[in-house]
Amino acid sequence: MADNGNAKPVGSATAVVQGGRRSEWTGDPRLGGSIVNPPVWRASTILYDNVADLKTRGHATHDKLYYGRRGTPTIWALADALTQLEAGAEGTLLYPSGVAAISSALLALLSPGDHLLMVDSAYEPTRSFCNGLLARMGVETTYYDPLVGADIAALIRPETRLIFLESPGSLTFEVQDIPAITAVARERGIWTILDNSWATPLLLPALELGVDISMMSLTKYVGGHSDALMGSLTANKALWPKLRHATYQLGQSVSADDCALMLRGLRTLDVRLERHGKNALTIARWLQGRPEVAKVLHPALPTDAGHALWSRDFKGASGLFSILLKDTDDAGRARFVDALRHFGIGFSWGGYESLAVPSDPAGIRTATKWDSAHPLVRLSIGLEDPQDLIDDLEQALRQI
Repeated sequence: MADNGNAKPVGSATAVVQGGRRSEWTGDPRLGGSIVNPPVWRASTILYDNVADLKTRGHATHDKLYYGRRGTPTIWALADALTQLEAGAEGTLLYPSGVAAISSALLALLSPGDHLLMVDSAYEPTRSFCNGLLARMGVETTYYDPLVGADIAALIRPETRLIFLESPGSLTFEVQDIPAITAVARERGIWTILDNSWATPLLLPALELGVDISMMSLTKYVGGHSDALMGSLTANKALWPKLRHATYQLGQSVSADDCALMLRGLRTLDVRLERHGKNALTIARWLQGRPEVAKVLHPALPTDAGHALWSRDFKGASGLFSILLKDTDDAGRARFVDALRHFGIGFSWGGYESLAVPSDPAGIRTATKWDSAHPLVRLSIGLEDPQDLIDDLEQALRQI
C-alpha cells in the first residue's frame, strides 16, 4: 500500500502507476500543464544563481539540485515511487546494480570487529563480498541455516550488528520465517536487511514484517526488459540517514536514462508480476507430473516445505523457481538445457523472456549441506504463452 499524498492509502497497482509523478517533476508552471512521465534530467554540473544560492542549498540536500551525483528529478522520481511501495519507509537510495546496493548497505552499517549473520542461501555475489572485502576490513561473517527461524538467537554474539535475509533463496527457494527473525533482532538491537528481489514489495511487505532495509535488484522485475542494471535500498526512518551518508561518501550514483527505463518498467510491474506468477505456477504444476523431474522447488506449491510460511507472509509468487532432474548427470542436464528453444541460457531473471540456467548449490553452502544428487536447473518463466513453454520443456526433457 502507498499513501501517495492522498487521505486514503492506495493499492499497489495504483502506487506503481502514480508513484514519483510529482507535479514539480512532470511539468513547469510557466509552460502550463504537465506530462505523464518525468523528463530525463541528465546532469553533472549544476549552475547556481549566485553565491548566496550556492550556500543556501548546502551539502546535505537530497531532493534539490546540487551536483549530478546527488541526483536529478528523474532519479528522485524513481526513488520516491519505490519508497511509496513500502509502508513505513523513510526513503530509497539507488545504486548501479543489486550487488552495489548490497555492498553499500553492508559497508554503511558494519565496522571492523563487527559480526554479520548471513543466510546460507544468499545470492552468490553477496557471499563473495562477505568473504572478500568485508573479511579484509575485519568483519566476521557467520552463515546460518535459512530455516533457523527464532533459533537464530543462539547465533547472536555481543558484537553481532546485522542479520541479512533472502527469502526465498534465489537458487534453492527456502522460505525464511521473517517475522520470527526480525523479532529476535529488534529485541537485541540488531539491524536486518532483506533481499526482496524475488517478490518485490508488491508480493512481500518487508518493512511491515519488521525488516529495517528492503533491498531489490531492480535489474530484475522492476526493469523487466533485460536492458538496464540497478539496485535499491529502501529503509526505515532509523537507518535512512546512515545509508544516505555512506552512499554519498562511496560516490554511488545512477544515470537518469537508466532511471527512466526503470520508471517505465515500474508502471507495468503489477500486471507483469501477476502474469509471471501465473505462468510459472502453471508450468511448475505440470513439471511435478513429469517422470524426468525429481522435485520442483517452488514455495507456492502446497507440497513445498516452505509453503506454510509463504502462504502466511507473501501475497503471491513471481516467476522464478528450480527443478531437480531425476536419474541423470551433468551431461544429461546440459542436453536438456541446450535443447530448449523458447528459453534463453543466461543469468539474471525477471525480464519478459524465459531463461534456464544450470546451477550447483553445494559448492556455495557452508552452514547447511546441499546433498541432493539430482542436477538443478533454475527456470525464470517469462510472459510467453505457457503452453508453448510446456511444449518446449517436454521436448527438451526427452533429450535427457
